[in-house]
Amino acid sequence: MDKKDSRDSSASNAAATPMMAQYIEIKTANPDCLLFYRMGDFYEMFFDDAETASRALGITLTKRGKHRGADIPMCGVPVHAADQYLQKLIALGHRVAVCEQTEDPTEAKKRGSKAVVQRDVVRLVTPGTLTEDALLAPGRNNYLAAVSRQKAGTDEPDRFGIAWIDISTGEFRLAGSDSGRLAADLARIDPREALVPEPVFSDPELGAFWRGLEMAVTPLAPALFDSTTAADRLAAYFGVATLDGFGHFSRPETSAAAAILAYVEKTQIGERPPLVPPVAETADGVMLIDAATRANLELNQTLAGERRGSLIAAIDRTVTGAGARLLAQRLAGPSTSPNEIANRLDAVAFFLSDQGLTASVRDQLAAAPDITRALSRLALNRGGPRDLAAIRDGLAVASQLAGQLAGEGRPSAIAQAIEGLSAGPDELVAELTRALADDLPHLRRDGGFVRDGYRDDLDEARKLRDESRRFIASLQSRYADEAGIRALKVKHNNVLGYFVEVSAAHAERMLQPPLNGRFIHRQTMANAVRFSTTELGELEAKIAGAAGRALAIESTVFDTLVDTIATEADAIRQVGVGLATIDVSAALAVLAEAEGYCRPIVDDSMAFTIEGGRHPVVEQALRTAGETFVANDCALGPEGADDAGHIWLVTGPNMAGKSTFLRQNALIAILAQVGSYVPARDARIGIVDRLFSRVGAADDLARGRSTFMVEMVETAAILNQAGPRSLVILDEIGRGTATFDGLSIAWAAIEHLHEVNRSRALFATHYHELTALADRLPRLRNVTVRVKEWEGDVIFLHEIAPGAADRSYGIQVAKLAGLPASVVARARAVLTQLEETDRQSPVQTLIDDLPLFSVARASPAETRDVDPVADLLDTVRPDELAPRDALEMLYKLKALSHRA
Repeated sequence: MDKKDSRDSSASNAAATPMMAQYIEIKTANPDCLLFYRMGDFYEMFFDDAETASRALGITLTKRGKHRGADIPMCGVPVHAADQYLQKLIALGHRVAVCEQTEDPTEAKKRGSKAVVQRDVVRLVTPGTLTEDALLAPGRNNYLAAVSRQKAGTDEPDRFGIAWIDISTGEFRLAGSDSGRLAADLARIDPREALVPEPVFSDPELGAFWRGLEMAVTPLAPALFDSTTAADRLAAYFGVATLDGFGHFSRPETSAAAAILAYVEKTQIGERPPLVPPVAETADGVMLIDAATRANLELNQTLAGERRGSLIAAIDRTVTGAGARLLAQRLAGPSTSPNEIANRLDAVAFFLSDQGLTASVRDQLAAAPDITRALSRLALNRGGPRDLAAIRDGLAVASQLAGQLAGEGRPSAIAQAIEGLSAGPDELVAELTRALADDLPHLRRDGGFVRDGYRDDLDEARKLRDESRRFIASLQSRYADEAGIRALKVKHNNVLGYFVEVSAAHAERMLQPPLNGRFIHRQTMANAVRFSTTELGELEAKIAGAAGRALAIESTVFDTLVDTIATEADAIRQVGVGLATIDVSAALAVLAEAEGYCRPIVDDSMAFTIEGGRHPVVEQALRTAGETFVANDCALGPEGADDAGHIWLVTGPNMAGKSTFLRQNALIAILAQVGSYVPARDARIGIVDRLFSRVGAADDLARGRSTFMVEMVETAAILNQAGPRSLVILDEIGRGTATFDGLSIAWAAIEHLHEVNRSRALFATHYHELTALADRLPRLRNVTVRVKEWEGDVIFLHEIAPGAADRSYGIQVAKLAGLPASVVARARAVLTQLEETDRQSPVQTLIDDLPLFSVARASPAETRDVDPVADLLDTVRPDELAPRDALEMLYKLKALSHRA
């Protein structure tokens, strides 16, 4: 009935039909979502939803009846292919309400021929609440975050609490933040969707920030973030009396956590994802990397938005989705704990020492399904038989690995992982093995996933369903023998069901004892007589309901297995963590062996010494092209125990490799604190608490920012936030404006880094004048990228050496780029004249006369020019001026302007 209705485009007034009335009622309750309205084998959309979906999905827009005299737009997608359409809609920022039929159409028919099948929204699909494999990237967490704010005093920054979960894996974490690091924290978490209170979302000071995030931002009612009831809501969700057993959470953290749970309950509509209790992260536990630095260093994707060419693509050798996610998590937030880093490096060394064991372990891991995501789907009632098999197979692999890796003297990270692998219940594996068939359907409603012999009643139902003809033939043969009538037949019609039929000539025998006690007369025809038996009646009922009964028994088995799995959820999660940890450790060992990486020393010092460092991404690209990467050293650590980090001022021509050198040292620091071996001969790195990078040029026209403005905003963030333990990478500061403006800004920035931030830093520049600062700044070192000139051309050696470049070789590079010879010749002539002019007004004079930078001298109050007109205007309150007073003020302003 519904399927026919879904494709009927008659001219009837559909808005008046019960079905369309039902649609409008459900749509009204979900105004901010596209409504997937289930009609038979399709999800249909109407009105504006249909027009929006048609454009977004590239599907045909049709019509169905009329509403208020106008055609009703309509489009639909097949139920079996809904996931791929959902993926497109979610990627475009849409939210979808999935409305299912909640009763069988045959039940609706019992209420009347025009009765509407009952429907209801069973789920709201948003970017942060996905669980289906088809909608998720195997190697990436799908985080949903909530941000709560606690207003601070006048002189203090606002405090924020961040909660984030991954419904597909059950992770639940909390962290405190503040206005200075909120952007960096969100960049580290990288959620697909962020929830914020409406007042915070509409705050004028934060509006541009929320709009600039590359994620879906969903404002919610402030009541969901109510901190007075947040702790109680959290405790109720996890079934505890108090949160003390989970740890200490700040007020904004608790508020954010309660809001995220409320949102999950709203979107999942009655289903509760199996979240682990929240875990608080300390603010100083990970290296803080802001969004601009992540983009500049291309950690997860290139500036063109591709994974290929990024750091994660270069180092990822994992063979499981869970391992890839764990590696991405570590890369997003490198540890700042030397002990934790050492434990991770020990695990890598363990696998590096036994290549045969590593290969065997990786072969087994490759066969391990993603059990944590399978567990979540089953808990949310979205799983299928293959998810049951994933649990079985994952636990089986874990058990084998635990036995293979067991032994004395294992590194602590490996020992902890083995403990997790051993947590899997063997009896559950055995039960799932007994219960599940070899060939499994995707959906439970398809049936056929329970193994023959597991349930006697199921075997009987299947036998009746699949072999009913053979049963009837066998029964007919037996009845014919009993009656002595070879022409006896067992037949079926919709009125009598199954019956025994004999010719009129044999009917008399059937009506006489002893046969009349066995065969019951039902109907006399002109040439035949029909009988029934108790056995046929029972068989009729069995056969008629055999298929439905078989499916119902399988569904019961499925639910029982899911309930059993739910009781072992914590153990299954431990197994999942163990598998991911082993995968990452083995993968990093494979990486280190293949790429010739070394084990770094990471400690609490301020050291930063890299010998023979290489860029992990560029090196692989050059190898593919048949070229060799030129390794370089870097030493930014202090020379004395109480000294601060050094700044290297890197000069040299374009294309010589300055940016590559800067980036590679930042990436080596990240890899070291991830717990990976690094591309170098030797490395010692004191913990880097914050990493800043200002590399490359890009505009942000959507927010009204030019290339130079973006450069200055990023530079300002560095100079305002970097500290002694930070690593700062700056490339070509000040190049986006006039020469003297840019030189001045770069000059002041270097002095600020040296005197105020006191950070370890690499500063690349084309302003050769800045090299003179090394004579007055004791921790500034000049290095340059070596080049050779040969017959007017420049040869790049890509070697970093002490000293300073005397020129940029820009014209030689322009010649290599193919500029016309006439342009190159003219440029040489102009350059000669400019250099002659520059020699007549050397910068050294400025250096000799300009006092050294100091914080006090940089104070705006002491350095701004005095403007009497502006000072007078600051005292004016226009609303309080009488006409005469306003006239006198004009005369004063005119007099002051003449003096100026």
